[in-house]
Amino acid sequence: MDLLEYQGKQFFASFDIPVSPGEAVTTVEDAVAAADRIGYPVVVKAQVHVGGRGKAGGVKLAANAEEAREHAGNILGLDIKGHIVKTVWIEFASDIAEEYYASFTLDRAAKKHLGMLSAQGGVEIEAVAETDPDAISKIWIDPVDGLTPEAARAWVEAANLNPEANDGAVDILLKLYRAYTEGDADLCEINPLILKPTGEVHALDAKVTLDGNAEFRHPEWEEYAATEELDEREKLAKEKDLQYIGLEGSVGIIANGAGLAMSTLDVVNQVGGAASNFLDIGGGANADVMAAALEVINFDETVKAIFINIFGGITRGEEVAKGIVEAMSRVDLRAPIVIRLDGTNADEGRQILADAGIPEDKLRSEPTMLEAARAAVAIANA
Repeated sequence: MDLLEYQGKQFFASFDIPVSPGEAVTTVEDAVAAADRIGYPVVVKAQVHVGGRGKAGGVKLAANAEEAREHAGNILGLDIKGHIVKTVWIEFASDIAEEYYASFTLDRAAKKHLGMLSAQGGVEIEAVAETDPDAISKIWIDPVDGLTPEAARAWVEAANLNPEANDGAVDILLKLYRAYTEGDADLCEINPLILKPTGEVHALDAKVTLDGNAEFRHPEWEEYAATEELDEREKLAKEKDLQYIGLEGSVGIIANGAGLAMSTLDVVNQVGGAASNFLDIGGGANADVMAAALEVINFDETVKAIFINIFGGITRGEEVAKGIVEAMSRVDLRAPIVIRLDGTNADEGRQILADAGIPEDKLRSEPTMLEAARAAVAIANA
C-alpha cells in the first residue's frame, strides 16, 4: 500500500521524525485558508502516487494568498502521468542549506534490511546509482540485531554529509528505522532529507509503502484505503478478496501460491510473452475462488490468452476443474484457456474438464508449465 506524501509525513511524525507543518485539502478555498493558518511562504504540492510532480507543475511556492489561490487552482485537477490531482498538501516552506537522501527497504537476497544514504539528495536515487554509485552509502542490518546508534553514526560518516548534519542525521535514521520496522513498511524513503541553515535536519518529503500483509495489525490503516489508487481490475479483485496485481501484457495468469505465480510470470516472459497480471488464488482454493479469478481475468480486455498453472497440494485438482467449468458456464470468456494441472487429484480434475465437452479452442491442457506457457503465448501473439 503506497501512501501519499502527506500520509507518509503523518506516519513519520508518529515516530517523532521532524516534518514541516502542513494541511491536506481538496478545494481552492480550503487551500488558501490552510496557507493563511500555516503562514507564508508555503509550498502547494500535488498529492499523487507518482514521481515527477515538480516537472509537471505540481509543486509551486506561494508567497501570499493570491499566489496560493492561483497555484491550488492550477494544480487541483491536473493530470500528472495519468494521475488526476484531487488533493494538495499546503506546507510551510523550509529554508534549505543542503539536500540528502535516506531510505530503508528489504534486501531479499541478503535476507537483511538495507539502508541507503547519500549526500546527493533531491534527485532520483536510480540516477545517482547509475552516474556515481560510490555516492551511496549502504548498510545491511540483521533484523535480530537492529540498527544501533554506533552503526548509524559510522554509516552517516561514511556518507560524507556535512559534519553539521551528522548528529541530526543519526537521530532521524534511528527513528526512520523504527518507522520502517515497527510500522510494518516495505519502504521508508526521505528525498530530500534536508539540512537547514540553522543546523537542523528535517524530512522534506516522504515516500512510504506499507506491507499489506500486516494490515490486520493496523486498524488505523483504514483511512489510507480511501486514497489508495487501484485500477478497475484491482478494484474488482479486491472485492473478491483475491491477491491481484495488474500488469501490461496479454497473457492472463492464475496460479496457486505466490512463488508459483511469480515463476509463471518468468516462464511466460522467457518464451516471448508478457503477463497481464499476477493473480495468486492461494492454497486450498475451491471452485468459487477459481470462478472469481476467471471473472477478474475476463474483465481485462487486453488479455488474449489465460494461463492457469496449478500444482495441487492443499489445492485439489477436481475443485480447480469444477471452478473452471462453473466460470465458463456463467461467464463468456473472451480469451481461451491453457491449463497445466498437476499434483493432488490432478487426474480427477483433468477428467472433469474432459467430460465437460469444452471445445479445444476454448480450453486446452498441457502436461508441463513450459509447454503450457508456450501455448498461451502463441495464442496471445497470434
